[in-house]
Amino acid sequence: MARRREEPLDLSSLEMPVHVAIIMDGNGRWARKRGLPRQAGHRAGAENLRRIIRACVEFNIKVLTIYAFSTENWGRPKSEVQALMKIFARVLDQETGELNAQGVCVHHLGDLTGVDPKLQEKVRRALELTRDNTRLILNVAFNYGGRAEIIHAVRQMLADGIQPEELNEGLFSSYLFTKGLPDPDLVIRTSGELRISNFLIWQAAYSEYYPTPALWPDFGREELYEAIVAFNQRERRYGLVTEESS
Repeated sequence: MARRREEPLDLSSLEMPVHVAIIMDGNGRWARKRGLPRQAGHRAGAENLRRIIRACVEFNIKVLTIYAFSTENWGRPKSEVQALMKIFARVLDQETGELNAQGVCVHHLGDLTGVDPKLQEKVRRALELTRDNTRLILNVAFNYGGRAEIIHAVRQMLADGIQPEELNEGLFSSYLFTKGLPDPDLVIRTSGELRISNFLIWQAAYSEYYPTPALWPDFGREELYEAIVAFNQRERRYGLVTEESS
């Protein structure tokens, strides 16, 4: 199918967030509205991810983090979990080469323990192939949970013999899956939900939150642009008081 011609967008007056994180929600509802099985919604969501990555490259966003599969998602029906794993494997097979050509560096957030060994190998190959790219860092939060990430960090610090008096925010952050990366400036959640759902709960402490009613397969380049326009209208105070807010 031919790509739809994309309208030019005025980016010149916008300050781009360095790091955008997206909770990709609404695949099932998208499918249900069309009388399709949930798996069709997940396939449409995977297809949409390609468009959003391309838009992030166009907008000169440096880091994109996507919530692909949470630790809680294992509790979904077995057939749906199996379908999601197949989609994830297919995306890795079909898209890794294109991501590499675009200069995208793929990074994994989460724990691959318990994931099918063949899928683990596909993830490792994608990380290895794209490791030196610098155009866009794509963090894929797969088998990820914010609380599990914090527990993992604490266990690693204990194993390394970190003493209580040594602990500070910078040291703790260096034990997270996102070590060395900036915290997200903007967290977007599609489908109108107002929860963070255990996503980047340490890193998103001062992120701007943008809920949108668009279901994930419908959240395109223009919707991302609208989110960035809204981000530019926010005043980020990081707990401080400015003259405008006092």
